[in-house]
Amino acid sequence: MPCEAVGASPASTRQLVPFAALSASYFAHIGFFNPYLPLWLKDLGFSLVVISLLASAQAFTRLFAPYGWGLLSDSTGERVLLLRWGAVGALLASAGLWFELGPWAMLAVLLIMFGHTSAMMPMTEAAMAQWVSSSGTFDTRRYGRVRLWGSLGFLLTVLSAGAWFEHFGLRHFPLWTSVSLLALVCSVCLVPNLKEPRTPLQARAGLASVGPVLRQREVRWFFAALFFHVLSHMGIYVFFSLYLDALGYSKTTIGLLWALSVVAEIAWFYTQGRWLPRLSASAWLVLCAATMLARMLLTASVADSLVWLVLAQVLHALTFATHHTVCISCIAGYFPGGLRGRGQALFTVVGYGLTGVLGGVLGGLASQAWGLRSVFWLCVAVSALACLCAWQVWRQSMQHAAPSAV
Repeated sequence: MPCEAVGASPASTRQLVPFAALSASYFAHIGFFNPYLPLWLKDLGFSLVVISLLASAQAFTRLFAPYGWGLLSDSTGERVLLLRWGAVGALLASAGLWFELGPWAMLAVLLIMFGHTSAMMPMTEAAMAQWVSSSGTFDTRRYGRVRLWGSLGFLLTVLSAGAWFEHFGLRHFPLWTSVSLLALVCSVCLVPNLKEPRTPLQARAGLASVGPVLRQREVRWFFAALFFHVLSHMGIYVFFSLYLDALGYSKTTIGLLWALSVVAEIAWFYTQGRWLPRLSASAWLVLCAATMLARMLLTASVADSLVWLVLAQVLHALTFATHHTVCISCIAGYFPGGLRGRGQALFTVVGYGLTGVLGGVLGGLASQAWGLRSVFWLCVAVSALACLCAWQVWRQSMQHAAPSAV
């Protein structure tokens, strides 16, 4: 099956350095923005329900922005040029955060900013897949060595921002936002502006349709597994910092716990070329979903204990890093060539758009009614659904593999 492929990459390390810089700067921005946005909004006096809605703005833009940008990039082949426009637009929009805003004005600023940034990673992944694939195979080792720089960028800012905000308070949050987006603009300019080549046959045929791919049962189960897996993760992305704050953990400790999960994912990204070939991609999806179920059980039941919370965060190596690489590999196989931009966009829309909106809104309502711990018990149930869907992906892949083995 396409998502099982792991091969050698023709790209040299030097050719991948600009992508590493882009990944580092993008996730350096995410590293402080996502964990501390809810706390900053709380500091501004917004209610828990309003905070959950504002924090879900990023996910809302992922319902339409990635596919729109992805369609444009597939049509024009100008992935890098569009990345530059997205970074500059986000930087200009971030200026609105410097003003005292009400809920609706804050929502408008966040929507504009996220509308530009939410498609950047799908387009980056699509552009990078061209460099880390050879003869239809996806080199997970080379991909991991590039992607770990994003994790390092995240680690740097989640630690430094936690210490900064602990000492100076959250009033400098807009400054951190603008500076990090300026760094993102600079890094995007390092990426060579190469247009993806199209053969004369592809040019005459026009834009290929994603419909035939989406009609495959394995692909549909894959997106269902992706949806429930990341929906469970939204408890971490949106409510984890608020949850720990309510339990009495300091901002420095919260930052350290976020950092611990990132250290775990860095270790995985660096060594994943050694481990991933030992199981099929579909088997890894099942293992990741089962690990997610265990992580949510620990977070919901024993988060008062720092020891158990540390263990839960270490499991991030499987629940995020492994799962992300396997999914990117599958998407690269399911959606090759002229489908690549829309395939990566669908990954973001289904995995981080729909899930973010539902997770933020439903989680906000649940936390308002039953407390923040209830969010993570809901994540336990959602993780169980992810396990069932991932098992179906494995089952479908085995059925497709059986005839070829005869």
